[in-house]
Amino acid sequence: MKKIKKVLAVILSGMLIAGIAAGCASNKSSESKSESSSEKSAEKSKVTFVLDWTPNTNHTGLYVAQEKGYFNDEGIEVEIVQPPEDGAEMLVGSGNAQFGVSFQDSMLPAVAGENKMPVEAVAALVQHNTSGIISLKGKGMDKPKGLEEKKYATWDLPIEKATLKQVVEADGGDFNKVELIPSTVTDEVSALQSGSVDAIWIFYGWAGVATQVAGLETDYFSFKDIDPVFDYYTPVVIGNSDWMKNNPDTAKSFLSALKKGYEFAIDKPEEAADILIKNAPELDKKLVTESQKYLSKEYKSDVSRWGYMDPARWNAFYNWINDNNLFTEKVPENTGFTNDYLPE
Repeated sequence: MKKIKKVLAVILSGMLIAGIAAGCASNKSSESKSESSSEKSAEKSKVTFVLDWTPNTNHTGLYVAQEKGYFNDEGIEVEIVQPPEDGAEMLVGSGNAQFGVSFQDSMLPAVAGENKMPVEAVAALVQHNTSGIISLKGKGMDKPKGLEEKKYATWDLPIEKATLKQVVEADGGDFNKVELIPSTVTDEVSALQSGSVDAIWIFYGWAGVATQVAGLETDYFSFKDIDPVFDYYTPVVIGNSDWMKNNPDTAKSFLSALKKGYEFAIDKPEEAADILIKNAPELDKKLVTESQKYLSKEYKSDVSRWGYMDPARWNAFYNWINDNNLFTEKVPENTGFTNDYLPE
């Protein structure tokens, strides 16, 4: 009996030692995994992306890339923030955000002149300018000359008014006869229905589609269809030039993930619309879905490389600004953009 007890004691002692060893190994394994996970998280590059406005279908690819883990796959952690009052350019130019959304016309003071900042466009979110003038159908404003004696909602910006003046006069109209009503319209349908204004500059992919969804019959003309000089890039992704020079691989990885997000939105617009709505539930589902269908054909349009900006088109618009003395000094060609960080 004593021998049996002694044998059992040895066995139990061995089992106890084995268990302790196994437990230690398990703990070491868990600690190792935890440390590995922590190190992996610490290794992620952090990027702040500032919008130009509240979330809309111009931004869908960004939210898709976030939702689908495309940024995570590239080792990037992205924070999406709303713009300050002085715009996305200021946040990006100051280095408080690495990327953001802007427009070729409105970003000009940030990329040229005495107050320029380290900001440049790095990708076109929409290949062609989809903006133009919308009005109620049958009111005679289907062409620019029809704006004579009509109320146009203006932001009172020099480039805006010069653009309108050129298209009106090219159509044989008198720009001085256009009634300029200072107004920032946020609900185009209500503004047109109420008659507070007769004509509004819109981006068709959102506001134009909104009138369709509301069942409002309208007339519309696009600036680029009247004069190709107005086929500038709007909207675009902007980046901090200094940061990108110091972090070229991260910049390229970011845009590679963003490209996947927009290509997903091109191929699956309804599913992409659902992702945007999930991240911005305040948006109208029908408007987002229809807008997404429209923009899915515009993100890349007639180019094979997502985000590409044609230097000739970019320069043509800034040369037009030079010719019309719309900026404090002459803007050199190839100012404010680069295709160098785009994925092939």
